[in-house]
Amino acid sequence: MKNLLSLISRIHEKGNRFIIDELKKNGAIGLVPSHGDILACLYNQNRMTMKDIAAKIRRTKPTVTVLVDKLEKLGYLKREISQEDSRYTYIVLTKKGQDFMHIFEKISKDLNNMLYKNLSEQESNILESLLRKI
Repeated sequence: MKNLLSLISRIHEKGNRFIIDELKKNGAIGLVPSHGDILACLYNQNRMTMKDIAAKIRRTKPTVTVLVDKLEKLGYLKREISQEDSRYTYIVLTKKGQDFMHIFEKISKDLNNMLYKNLSEQESNILESLLRKI
């Protein structure tokens, strides 16, 4: 019996547990793994609309709104009304959000090291290629 979905689910669960533990160790109280996608987007682009974030992370706009609201409440980002067109509101990082980037990058690097530690470079490339096919 093939159990690909079960294996992927266990990997996902292990990754989330790792992230949660690392966030706690680094004093990032209130952050959860699902916030990572939004932070990653904003680390790559200085400002984005909710619509753009939702499209980029493949989540519904209401889901992104809940996540952004929590990140804003925790002080990692804020909303800014566009100077060019007041109909647009952008999500931008605060100083706290920018300062968190080095912790975010370290957790991401450590997570990848944990996940790939028993695989050669070739095996990891093949694995990712096969998963993309699915």
